[in-house]
Amino acid sequence: MSARKRLDLEPDTVERDLVKLVLTVVELLRQLMERQAVRRFDTGTLTEEQEERIGLTLMLLEERMAELRDRYGLRPEDLNLDLGPLGPLLPRE
Repeated sequence: MSARKRLDLEPDTVERDLVKLVLTVVELLRQLMERQAVRRFDTGTLTEEQEERIGLTLMLLEERMAELRDRYGLRPEDLNLDLGPLGPLLPRE
């Protein structure tokens, strides 16, 4: 079997790749939620308490994601999947 057709099925690699995929989806959702929150901040449709709660929630989510990336040796850019001709999944910051 050629090297191209072999799968690397080491338990550590499978776990890391699964975590990478899950964190990529969570990061996409986090960025969408953050953009929606900014829009709502800008339009003034949130109370101060809601703004505080949303800001704190997004900060905590970002911290937890950083902890998981560190635990699995991932960098933020590792979560940005290349979609070929469509470009990257996540906007570059």
